[in-house]
Amino acid sequence: MYIRKMFRRSIYLIILGLILISCDTRNSNFGNSNRFILNWTPIDSLNQNLPEGIEVFQAIHIGSNLRAWYVKVKESRPDIETRVIVSTDSDRRESVSQLWERLKAPIIINGGYFRTDLNPAKHVGLLKIDNELIQPATPSVLRGEQRFFLHRSAIGFGEDDNIRIEWVSSVADSVYRWEKAIDNIPDQPGAKQDTSYRKLWLARDILGGGPQLIRDNKIDISINEEVFFGTSIPMVHPRTAAGITLDGDLILLLIDGRQLISRGVDLSELARILYDLGCRDALNLDGGGSSSLVVNGILLNRPAGTTTEREVMSALAVFSKK
Repeated sequence: MYIRKMFRRSIYLIILGLILISCDTRNSNFGNSNRFILNWTPIDSLNQNLPEGIEVFQAIHIGSNLRAWYVKVKESRPDIETRVIVSTDSDRRESVSQLWERLKAPIIINGGYFRTDLNPAKHVGLLKIDNELIQPATPSVLRGEQRFFLHRSAIGFGEDDNIRIEWVSSVADSVYRWEKAIDNIPDQPGAKQDTSYRKLWLARDILGGGPQLIRDNKIDISINEEVFFGTSIPMVHPRTAAGITLDGDLILLLIDGRQLISRGVDLSELARILYDLGCRDALNLDGGGSSSLVVNGILLNRPAGTTTEREVMSALAVFSKK
């Protein structure tokens, strides 16, 4: 009897151990970058109706509860153009589907942060459209009683189809890009930088976001420098992000979240996904309930786990001249 009990106990412990190992493997797909694998497949039903130079891909990772999509845009093609767009409603807010109804661009994805408590809405961070500065860069923020000066990141599109992701500031109507961010850390504001580190940035359209996730082909998440500490932004959320590949292609990424089938990702996981997609530079954009991706009028994701889109102020739209 004793031997039989010990045998049963041993079998029980073996089974329990296998269950724990299995759970650890599922949970570590994103926590351990060495096991970070997403298998992307093109969505042929959508791609066959998209202009040449624009492709949509999807990935579903059941073990890690993740659904994701990305759009690859050959920005170098003369017939393809990505623009920063803004709501024209009186409250300066429209859903991404409403923006599509108005503009009919093949691809529209939500853009930068904005104040939802104001009417009309106010953009948080730099917003420049068709060479007009709509909202200046955020020069500083308060954390408790401490003021932190900062240069948050932005993505810009030039007349020559050149895309850049830079840390930015603005003075009057001029926008500047910086070689490095201010060395802020929690409870220790960094010193203002010498202006020798900045250059005038003459991009036609610029959309502020942050933090920067990848710079010069290295994962380097500037949470502290851009003073996103003390906020929920570094945590697990639905995500929208943009990146630039070594070949100069634009990557627009959306991660579903706040639902059983897709939990969302934190900034480290987001950066790893973009890096694995070949991005040499990338930044985080507004996420959470704002994350929405519309392809030829079809909403691909479930914003914050629902079918109702949040109205947003800005977005990125990919147009085709063909």
